[in-house]
Parts: sequence; C-alpha cells; structure tokens
Amino acid sequence: MSGVALYPRTARHEAPAPACPGTRDAVLAELCSALFASLPRSDQRRRGEAYVRGLLGTQGRKSIRNIAALIGGQAAEQSLHHFISSSTWDWAPVRRALAHYLTRVAPPHAWVVRPMVIPKAGDNSVGVDRRFCPAVGQVLNAQQAVGVWAASAEHSTPVNWRLHLSDAWLQDGLRRSQACIPDSVRPETLGECTVEAYAGMMRDWGLPLRPLVLDARDMDAPAALLRLRASGVPALVRISNSLRLTVADPAVPGRGSEALPAHQILGAARDMRRPVMWRDHGPSRVVRTSLTAAVRVGLPALRTAAAPGPVRRRELLLLGVGENGHRWPAELWLTDLVNVPPAALVRLGKLLDRVDRDFREIADEVGVRDFAGRSFSGWHRHVTLASAAHAVAALTGGPEERLPLGYVS
Repeated sequence: MSGVALYPRTARHEAPAPACPGTRDAVLAELCSALFASLPRSDQRRRGEAYVRGLLGTQGRKSIRNIAALIGGQAAEQSLHHFISSSTWDWAPVRRALAHYLTRVAPPHAWVVRPMVIPKAGDNSVGVDRRFCPAVGQVLNAQQAVGVWAASAEHSTPVNWRLHLSDAWLQDGLRRSQACIPDSVRPETLGECTVEAYAGMMRDWGLPLRPLVLDARDMDAPAALLRLRASGVPALVRISNSLRLTVADPAVPGRGSEALPAHQILGAARDMRRPVMWRDHGPSRVVRTSLTAAVRVGLPALRTAAAPGPVRRRELLLLGVGENGHRWPAELWLTDLVNVPPAALVRLGKLLDRVDRDFREIADEVGVRDFAGRSFSGWHRHVTLASAAHAVAALTGGPEERLPLGYVS
C-alpha cells in the first residue's frame, strides 16, 4: 500500500540511540521531561517522575504503598494515591508524548494491538467480570484491556490503552458512579474496543502511518478488518482456521463465490509454499526459516442494516506460515497489504512475538497489571505511567537495574 513505510530508514540499519544516552537515570529524566510537559503544576510533574521511578525500583508488587515505602512513607503514600486516583491530570497528552518520543528515538516498524487480561480476586476493581481467557483455557475473574504497542525488531513499548467494560458494568448506575466511569464510555464489543484503541490515537495524535498487526482469532476478524479499512489503516490480522473466505486466485482450486475455511484454502495451496528467512526476537537472535504461501482472497459479501445491499468486496491476501515437517499451516494471516512480499509480512507478524516477550519480561515486571484501585481514571493513569517505566527499561536494557529514589512531597 502506497504511503506506508514497512521499515523506516533508521530502523533498517541501526536503531537511533536515546536522545540522552548513558545511565538509565538520564534516560528517565529526559523521557519524563517530555511526558509531563502537559501537567500544569510542578508538584504533579515531580510526582509523575517519582511514580515512574518507583515502578522501576520497587521489588515485588508495584502497589502505591510499596512505591511510597521507597520514596518517603505515609506522606508520600497519601500524595501518590491522590495523584493517581483522585487528581485531574489528563493521561491522553502523556500517552501522546510517549508515542512521539518513541517514534523519534526508536521508530516502530508497526503498531501492534495486544489484549491484556488482569486476574482479580475480588469484584470491586473497575471492569472486573467473569471472562474466558484463551491463554489459560478457563473462565477467570478479571479485567480485560487492550494495549497498542510501538514495535520494532529491537524492542516494543505500549503507548495507548483501552479498558473493555461489559454491559453489566455500564448499565449498573451505582458501580458506574463508584468507579467514576465517564458518561462518554459506551457499550462496545471487544473487537470494537480493539479497533478504537488504535484508531482513536491515530485520529488525534499525529503519528506516522505504520501497518497494524493484530491477533483477531478470538474476535470478529472480518468486522475488525472492515472497520480498519474504512479508516484507511493497512493491517495484518492473524485469523482462525475456520474463517470462511472466497478464493480469488486462479492458481488455487475452489475459485468462485462459495466461501471456504481459510485452512482449506491454504491446504490446497500447499504446492505454492516458498521458504522465507526471519530473525528470532529471543536473546539468541538466530535466523530461522519458515515456509509461506500467499493466496488472493475476498471476504464473503455482507449485508448490514446500514447497507442492506451486498458490500463491495476488495481483494485481500491470505498468508499461510509453517515449518518444514510440521502441521501446515501453523499460522493464518489476512492482510490488505497485497503487494508486500511474503517475507516482509512474516517479519511483521513476528512482531506479535516481540510484544508478547516484552510484556512478560518488562511490562509485567514494572507492574502494568498491579493497580488495585476502583477508579476508572486511576487505572488509566497507572497503566500510562507503567508504560513510561516500560519504555525506560526497554531503551536501557531491561527492568533489572534499580534507580535511586527520593522523597517527593
């Protein structure tokens, strides 16, 4: 797709160093200066930096109490609790500043959308509900959120978040009032929540256009893809084996109007497989080889209340990925980047693995899931500052270095 840079010039050679290289403390100071410029008061800016330092320096759970214990005890706990849960500062400009900082010092190859399930013991935290978690294959008492990550082969960082709230929460006036959920938050499906987490920031933040990478196996993938395409967003979407598509490629049996399961289409294209090489995002960074096949397809004609006639179908590319000697295909992807070589699409898809690894090794370590309060705004402020802490750790080699902390009143 024209106008989309799959690999920015700076990322093809050597990732640019942070603008303030050296110690982690120096990187944190530079980042916080950029992030908190929108906060109107100097005491808010000091508390913001102190909270990020606490997320990086606190051992164990990153609760406000544990962070305050490193900063200055009970007085610090009260001020930080107010700063996160009750203050009026807007987290959106902070996230926007974080996204622009990262596009400058570590240009992303793509924006990756990743769900985040936050298990909870009780039911007081905002948005907690009984939810099925595909990762563990069971129903959990949990919050459900969606994160948008700036991702490259070197590292990834979350820059925006959206909390998915069920109808039970949004229609319960008492719980909605207790959690201070704004009137503007309306019911939406998880797929709508996922798309809006990305589309909202791209509408308002002035960020560079990059492909969106999304695992849509547990949502309505065609609806999500149609919404993204209506917004002009180039996307690479991982899909389930059973998603039905129409074959548009004359080289593949089954061409016609009948919709077939995606795995059946790629099974018929087995003889079209070709090897592609990609670099593992793990510590070894070894070069691996996968087999790929790409088939031109279309979404079945859809009818909606808004458009009762058949929706005009545009050609898409169905990409299968697998390993020699293993089940074919192991992964299925759908994209409107029809003129991009399969090798480049495979590398984009592997950014999901990069994000998953950084979530486990950095985001969870800096406490992105550790907020225990009831407040809707408190949750958003916490994950925003946890994203900043993640950025510092990602740009300086990981979460293990402990920062010096000082009391902030």
